[in-house]
Amino acid sequence: MKKTFWQILNIVLLSAAGLLIILITIGSIIALTRSNAPPPQNTGETMVFSGLGLLRIPLSNSSLLLLSIAYPYQANDTAFMEELAAKIGDFRAIAVNYFTSLPESALIYIDEEAAKQEILRRFNSNLRLGRISTLYFSDMTVIEAAAGL
Repeated sequence: MKKTFWQILNIVLLSAAGLLIILITIGSIIALTRSNAPPPQNTGETMVFSGLGLLRIPLSNSSLLLLSIAYPYQANDTAFMEELAAKIGDFRAIAVNYFTSLPESALIYIDEEAAKQEILRRFNSNLRLGRISTLYFSDMTVIEAAAGL
């Protein structure tokens, strides 16, 4: 018996659909068994997150603060690392808001330790999956406003 083109196409499509169902079933079984695996153990390896980049913050005295903020995290804590990466915009805004809200009198000498502690407190209040233990200001430069401009 000679099969027509449509019959052959129907057999091929049904075979492909069956194969797809089998692959999805196998993938689901593998995913379910892997989700019961214990969480990764703390290897003690620490990485430094510096994804905020260089912040250019205009100050109330018309000066410009150039600032880079970095903080350590556990390398094997991928969920926390993903949260940190997702919060980059929020963290940049927190730092900018902190420094732009400083009164002009506080800009003569910026208390770096107080700034770190307050920004750290604000960062941590914005996190759900972990906490940042310490902050580093890897670059902190104030470019004075030109007099008479």
